[in-house]
Amino acid sequence: MDRLTSIFRLGLKELQSLRRDPVLLILILWAFSAGVYMAADGMRSDLNNVAVAVVDEDRSPLSRQLIDTLRPPEFRKPELISFAEIDRGLDTQAYSFVLVIPERFEADVVRGNAPKILLNIDATAMMQAGTGANHIAQAFAQEIARYQHGRGIAAAAMPVDLIIRYAFNPNLSSSWFSAIMEIINNITMLTVVLTGAAVMREREHGTLEHLLSMPLTPFEIMMAKVWANGLVILVVAGLSLKIVIEQLLGVPVAGSVALFLSGTALYLFFASALGILLGTIARSMPQFGLLFILTILPMNLLSGGETPIESQPLMLRTLMSAVPSTQFVSMAQAVLYRGADFWIVWPKFVAMTLVGLLLFTLAAIRFRKSIAAAH
Repeated sequence: MDRLTSIFRLGLKELQSLRRDPVLLILILWAFSAGVYMAADGMRSDLNNVAVAVVDEDRSPLSRQLIDTLRPPEFRKPELISFAEIDRGLDTQAYSFVLVIPERFEADVVRGNAPKILLNIDATAMMQAGTGANHIAQAFAQEIARYQHGRGIAAAAMPVDLIIRYAFNPNLSSSWFSAIMEIINNITMLTVVLTGAAVMREREHGTLEHLLSMPLTPFEIMMAKVWANGLVILVVAGLSLKIVIEQLLGVPVAGSVALFLSGTALYLFFASALGILLGTIARSMPQFGLLFILTILPMNLLSGGETPIESQPLMLRTLMSAVPSTQFVSMAQAVLYRGADFWIVWPKFVAMTLVGLLLFTLAAIRFRKSIAAAH
């Protein structure tokens, strides 16, 4: 009981130290409010207000119908240009897409032929290029099929009638994905920063020596940092999910928020231990920043939030599957996107707990050695 009381009181001291650090407070508030909103609304990977031009050499009713399918908000109003202006328009980034509709295009469609439409794409914006090409191809195919049906023209029969259903994100809105992933990434980064900075701050201010003069163990000091900083991140993450994600951005949360926060609490145990470990290795805040860049940023990039884990090489995929951040991202996506319950994600909970305990043990050993060296 005395140990729990000591951990609780030390945690309160950590919260008071954080309250007196305006830089960290501003960073936390910004990361889970404006940072999440900007990531969702300002960095879209879907089509929005894309510049497009058309070389209409046919000038037929069908070609005009096709041009009319390129409408806002995905595209700006198409500009009609000549064939000689294509290269200059792409070189100067005036247009992202340039379509060339050949002569006698409508006549060939009426005869049942398969005329070609040339689509020039500025592929320096790779995601926009692929998405835009598919969007234009589908829109044109539907418009041509509607034109043929209205005139009683027999369209070429497809060998398979493909019906596409987009699960969990019917409109393919990138903001649904990026907003939640921003919260997940910020949970990792800020937890490591808070706990690591707490260790560095006590070492630089000399308060670690004061703690050593008290009847406290390294375990109690570590647990105080874990619960205090973890509680702050857990609270602001929950508020961000409810206020920024659901209310301001209108992103639906499919699963249980309580289940997600339970998994987050387990993951914070790992992230806090990692922050303490990095704080004991670094000798100054600049060194801590370098260690953060070398460990946390690659871990976030390879955990499945930025790129699919299945697309990674086998050896890297096997290595990352043992990292709790990968399990946390998978759990969060399953709960928040697909509405998974506990019986689906419980293996992720177990994996985060086991690796978190292992890392906490390593951090405790390192922390004890650093305290002994300082003493």
